[in-house]
Amino acid sequence: MTPQLQSTLTCPQCGHVETETMPTDACQWFYECKACGTLLKPKPGDCCVFCSYADIPCPPIQLERNDRNNGCCECCGS
Repeated sequence: MTPQLQSTLTCPQCGHVETETMPTDACQWFYECKACGTLLKPKPGDCCVFCSYADIPCPPIQLERNDRNNGCCECCGS
């Protein structure tokens, strides 16, 4: 599976919606809303702002979910 790289973030402060390209080599910890300037940070338990505020989670989470759906489990990695 090839992860989707475009995701639409929604600012929880002002509701502004912006489609962005997600990085494939790292989690994005911060994102500044282009409308109101609020600095978004991941919610507790999330790895990045895309997992917290976007319609599509970051590429590593997409791949992890795909692995689980194909019979992979976290406990043994197979």
